[in-house]
Amino acid sequence: MSENFESMLPDDPALEERLWDYIDGRLQGSEQTRIGQLISSNTEWKKKYEELIGVNELLQSSELGAPSMRFTKNVMEEIGRLHIAPASKSYINNRIIWGIGIFFITLVVGFLVYGFGKVNWKEKSDTKLPLDIGAMDYSRIFDNNYVNGFMMLNVILGLFLLDRFLSNKRRQMREQDTDRV
Repeated sequence: MSENFESMLPDDPALEERLWDYIDGRLQGSEQTRIGQLISSNTEWKKKYEELIGVNELLQSSELGAPSMRFTKNVMEEIGRLHIAPASKSYINNRIIWGIGIFFITLVVGFLVYGFGKVNWKEKSDTKLPLDIGAMDYSRIFDNNYVNGFMMLNVILGLFLLDRFLSNKRRQMREQDTDRV
């Protein structure tokens, strides 16, 4: 690499990188000798080199602190003090499932009540059943666009309400969990 090492400033990251490479012995022969000459002749290079040698010696002399012998047991005891819910309980709430089921059953029952309310029960037919399904005019029941729009709007608003209710419950549960810790 043909680089002008003399023009590097003391704060230049390239100078520090070259010196670390020199200290670690990762440079080629001619580059190694050139930086060795700069360290011996240039005071800024020498000062930076001595600083990095000090850091290197400090890194090599210091041992990483090993955790205490009882560290694992302390961690496990701390975890044991907390109430940890089983995996299925953390993401399946039976009240939510029941709530969704009741919502959809109510929706179906509402449609049925609305549909049966539109049937003309006073009309007589020859069959034994009071209701002739083939003769029933379904277009009268579900033809009105305003009724269909109203039903769709109610379903959407019901889902928004359910989502808001569940997010508030989830927030309260998180607050209770953080209060326990």
